[in-house]
Amino acid sequence: MAGIYLHIPFCKHKCNYCNFFSVASVKYRNLFVDALLKEMEMRKGYIKGETVNTIYFGGGTPSLLSVDEINSILGKVGELFRLNSDIEITLEANPDDITPSKANDLKQYTPVNRISMGVQSFFDDDLQYLDRVHSGKEAYQAIETVKKAGFNNVTIDLIYGIPGLTPEKWNKNLDTFFQFNIPHLSSYSLTVEPKTALQYQINKQKRAEVDEELSIVHFEILQQRVKENGFIHYEISNFAKEGFYSKHNSIYWLGGHYLGLGPSAHSFNGTSRQWNVAAIKQYINSEVVEKIVAEQEVLTTEQLYNEYIMTSLRTSWGCDPEHINNVFGKRFSSYFEKGIEPFVNEQKVMRKGNQFVLTEKGKLFADGIAAELFMEE
Repeated sequence: MAGIYLHIPFCKHKCNYCNFFSVASVKYRNLFVDALLKEMEMRKGYIKGETVNTIYFGGGTPSLLSVDEINSILGKVGELFRLNSDIEITLEANPDDITPSKANDLKQYTPVNRISMGVQSFFDDDLQYLDRVHSGKEAYQAIETVKKAGFNNVTIDLIYGIPGLTPEKWNKNLDTFFQFNIPHLSSYSLTVEPKTALQYQINKQKRAEVDEELSIVHFEILQQRVKENGFIHYEISNFAKEGFYSKHNSIYWLGGHYLGLGPSAHSFNGTSRQWNVAAIKQYINSEVVEKIVAEQEVLTTEQLYNEYIMTSLRTSWGCDPEHINNVFGKRFSSYFEKGIEPFVNEQKVMRKGNQFVLTEKGKLFADGIAAELFMEE
């Protein structure tokens, strides 16, 4: 399985918590699309003829692209790569970009078949804390609009752990989500990333500090509510109805190969990882692959094993000692089985068939458990 990620770096406004590469301007939009098509041509051999199962427009704000631009990009993908007939094509969208005409045009005139909406909260005070430009009402209307246009495969993002988001308000956010009867939710704890505007605002006491205890309460509510409503908690931050898992993100979690196109995009082909320059001018002026790719790293067996542990442990499929033995060797599978035992005894991990998966209690400690299982080089 292989996927293609397209990084569309333009935003109307940079949100204070965001640490993804983006530019708060569409000045270079036309030149960017031309450069993206050129990069695609130059790097078409990266996934070595594998069938492409997913295409993901991320950002930035991909919903700022016109229908013609989306079709131009997808047309080039279809020309250069072998596509699965059942391909998943996701477009990230901000609520304030979604008008009835935009939603109808996306549905009728493009192959996009999945919408990922950056809602974050339905409360205006939360959205103001996060420097979002849309309102709770606009978020509500945007979801109704894409559903009315005929999109059935819709996911939204909700952030918890926002100062001022009480458990009561968090429950209301989840009530609103369930009310829409959409099949997928991505939900993340608010993280204050280094060198973001939010970090600066908190340091200057212009924003309240994030309370980790509150985040834990929110996460426990989330786990309970999704279970009650028939959602599968298939990855730490992702919840879906049966048949609506994110195929694209599952490629990342299950060690599949992907080609990342656009400034700052990452790629992985099974043995090496590479990432593009995070600079719009340099990107659009690059004539050769060497100028686009900022850095490449050939991964050691230890690094590949550690990545498998980190990503697999976060999912409902868990870690498989037999797979570890077959791919990495007996030394790694023995090390894993010895390391996982204390967490089984603490009921943070349980054995399900041949897999080791996190319990609900263990999901609170996912990163720490993974770190304990890493193999040093």
